[in-house]
Amino acid sequence: MIFKVFAQTASVFAVTHLFLVSSFGRQIQFDDSERPVMSAVPLSEAPVLDGIVSGDPAWHNVRAVSTFWQQAPNDGEPASERTEIRIAYTEDIFYVSAILFDRNPEAIIVSDSRRDASLDDTDSFRFILDTFRDSQNGFVFGTNPAGIEYDAQVTNAGQGGFGGGGGSFGGGRQRRGSGGGLNLNWDGSWEVATVINESGWSVEFAIPFRTLRFPSSDVQTWGINFQRNIRRRNEKSFWAQLPRQYNLTRVSLAGEINGIRVPKSRNLKVMPYALSSTQRDYEIEDSKLENTGEFGIDVKYSLTSSLTLDATYNTDFAQVEVDEQQVNLDRFSLFFPEKRPFFLENAGLFSVGERGEVELFFSRRIGIDENGGSVPIVGGGRLSGQVGDFKVGLLEMQTESVGDELQANNFGVARVVKEFPNRSSLGVLFTNRQGTGSFADENDYNRLFAVDGQLGVGENGHVKGFFAQSSSPDIGDNEFAFRADGSYSTETVTLSGGYTEVASNFNPEIGFLRRSNYRKASLSIFSRFRPENFLSLQEIRPHTNMWGYWGRDDAFQETGYVHIDTHWEFKNAWEIHTGYNLRREGVREEFEISDGVVVPADTYDHTEIQIVAQTDQSDPINLSVRTTIGGFFGGDKVSVSPSLKVRYDEALSTEFSLSHNDVNIPGGAFTTNLFRVRVNYSFSTRIFVQLLGQYNDSDDIWSANVRFGWLRAANTGLFVVYNQTNMIDGWPGPVLNKGLTVKYTHLFDVFE
Repeated sequence: MIFKVFAQTASVFAVTHLFLVSSFGRQIQFDDSERPVMSAVPLSEAPVLDGIVSGDPAWHNVRAVSTFWQQAPNDGEPASERTEIRIAYTEDIFYVSAILFDRNPEAIIVSDSRRDASLDDTDSFRFILDTFRDSQNGFVFGTNPAGIEYDAQVTNAGQGGFGGGGGSFGGGRQRRGSGGGLNLNWDGSWEVATVINESGWSVEFAIPFRTLRFPSSDVQTWGINFQRNIRRRNEKSFWAQLPRQYNLTRVSLAGEINGIRVPKSRNLKVMPYALSSTQRDYEIEDSKLENTGEFGIDVKYSLTSSLTLDATYNTDFAQVEVDEQQVNLDRFSLFFPEKRPFFLENAGLFSVGERGEVELFFSRRIGIDENGGSVPIVGGGRLSGQVGDFKVGLLEMQTESVGDELQANNFGVARVVKEFPNRSSLGVLFTNRQGTGSFADENDYNRLFAVDGQLGVGENGHVKGFFAQSSSPDIGDNEFAFRADGSYSTETVTLSGGYTEVASNFNPEIGFLRRSNYRKASLSIFSRFRPENFLSLQEIRPHTNMWGYWGRDDAFQETGYVHIDTHWEFKNAWEIHTGYNLRREGVREEFEISDGVVVPADTYDHTEIQIVAQTDQSDPINLSVRTTIGGFFGGDKVSVSPSLKVRYDEALSTEFSLSHNDVNIPGGAFTTNLFRVRVNYSFSTRIFVQLLGQYNDSDDIWSANVRFGWLRAANTGLFVVYNQTNMIDGWPGPVLNKGLTVKYTHLFDVFE
C-alpha cells in the first residue's frame, strides 16, 4: 500500500517539477573547469589587528583578489558590492583581511554578537581552509561587523546527513551537536577585529598556525573559498563560484592559495580548571546544601603538524547549557545532541551511521546516564589526526561508580579512515565498553566492529554505507546492522534514497539506536528553481520525502510516511511551506502516551496538513509558526508551534517558543505544552549572560538555566551557572533541585 503511494507521488512530482522548471525556472550554466588561484605573502612585520586594512603598511604590498560571484539572489552574476581579500603570514600566524565595500553602510545588518552565532541573518564574511588539499575536510572561520568569533570543523565535504544537498549553514551551535559534516562546537584559538566606516566594513583575522592541522612539507598549497552575505538584499556570493545546491563546505569546488611556508609543529596547551559548586536536591528527604570543590586539567599536544593528543583528568562540563526538553508522543527513544566540548573536537572523524536513528558511536553514552544525569569521568585521552595517508582516531575514557546504581566503565573507540579522490573513503570503527566497577565481571562488556565507505560519482553523485556487528555476552546471532544510501544533486533537483536493516540483537551500547529489529526504505526528491518576475518569489522548492519501517521477522509495517511539500521563499526573505502528509503507524503492543491514556495495538492510517510561515529572520522582530492538523492513533491531533524573536541591536536577543499539542484519541484526550524562553545579553563578543527557561506540563516541571561567561582564548575563562527546577503547582511551585556553580578555566599556551 505505502509503496504504491510512493510510486504515484514520485511520478506526479516528477511531471509537475518538469512543467514548473520549463515554465518559470531559470538555470545557470556553471563551469568549474578553472578554479581561482591566489598567493599568500610572507610578512616581515605583522599587521596591527584592529580591523583597519587600508591604513596598515603591512598590507600595502599584498595583492588583493576581488572577484565574487552571486549564488543568490541572481546566481552566476557578479556580486553587487566590491570585496577585497588579502592573505599574508608571519612565522607563526596566518592572516586574512577583507574590505567589504558597501554603498550604504548605515543599512548594514548586525543581528548577534555571541560566539558561533548564525552568520546567515546578518551581514557576514567567512572562509574555509582545506589545509590537506583532500577536497573533503577543512576549517571554517567567520565573523560579522560586530566581530564575533565563528569557527567550525568540516568533514566529508559537509555531507552530514541523508542526501548530498546544499543550503545554508550557520548558527544553532547548541543544536548541531557532533553529528554531520559541520561541527560548530569546535573552538580554536584565534583572533578577529572589525570596523564599520563610511565605505562599508573591514575585518582582519589572525590564526596561529598551531590552531590548524596541515601536512609536514615546508611550502604548501591549500584549498580556500570565501563567502560574503549582504543580508538586506538576501545576497550570498563566493570567490570560487558554487552552484546553488552547494555551500561553502563543498571544498572540492574551492579555489586554492599557494606559497604558504608553514613553521615546524610546536603546540602545547595546558588548560586547568577550578570549580566550586553548591547543590541541593529537595527530592531527597532532609536534604541539605552540599558544597563541593573540584580541580581538573586538559592538555593538548601536537605530536606532529597533523596529529594531536588530547588528555583530560577529572573532566567537568558544568559550563555547558542544559538539554532542551522534548515531549515524546511516540513509543521510541528521543535523541539529544552532544554539547560537551571535549567530545566535539574532531567528532566528525568518529561519526558513522544515520543521525538520530542508528549511530555506531554516540559520545553521550560516556558520562551521562539514561536520565540525563552526569556520571563522574575520571579522565581519558584522544589521539586524532592524520598519519601518512590515513586519518586515525583513538579515544579512551574511564568513568567512576555512582553508589550501587551505576558501576564504573572503561570506554574505548578506535577509528581508521583512508580517503581517496573525489570525496571517496573507506574506514573501520571499533568500540568497546568494559565494566570495571566492584560488582562487574569479565563478561560485562559490549563491543562493536564496523566497516564503512563512501564513493563520489562525478561531481554531483554520492554513495555511502556501513556494515556493523555488535558483540554482547550470551548472544550469538542477529547482532548486525547495515545501511546503504545514495544521492545525486544538480542545481534544480536532488534525488536520494536509502535502505537500512537492524537485526533483533544488534546492541551498540556506546551508540544510539532509536528502534531495533527493522528494515527501513527511504526516498527523497527535492527540487529548487528560481522563477523570473513571478509573484516576487525568490525560490520555489517542491519536494517529497518518503520512508517506511517494517519488522524483520514478519514484515509488519511499523511506520509509513509520505510528505509532499513546497517551500515558497519570497524576495523579502519571508517563507511559506505548504505540506500534506500520509502516515501509517503499526503499534505492536499498547503503550501509554500520556497519564491514563493508552494507545491499543493496531494499525492506524491518517492524513494531515502542515503549514509553516516565517517572516524575515534578520528583522529585529520576527515570527515563525508551524501548524499541523490531522489524524493521530485513531483520533485527531492539532499541533501549533509559534516562535517569536526580538532583538535590540546585536547585544540583546530574546526568543519565545511554544510547542502545543491538542490530542483527542479513543483512549482519551489530553494537551501538552512545552514553553521555552531564551534571553541573551552580550556585553561584548566575549562577555555574556544567557537564560534558558523551560515550562513542561507533561513532566509537571519548569526549569531555569542561567549562565554568565567571560571568555578567553579557545572558549576558556570564567563561567557562573545557576540551575533550578520546580514542580508546576501554583507559582513558583515546590523546588525540586537547585545549584550554583562557579568554574574558571585558563589556557596556558606553552609555545606562545
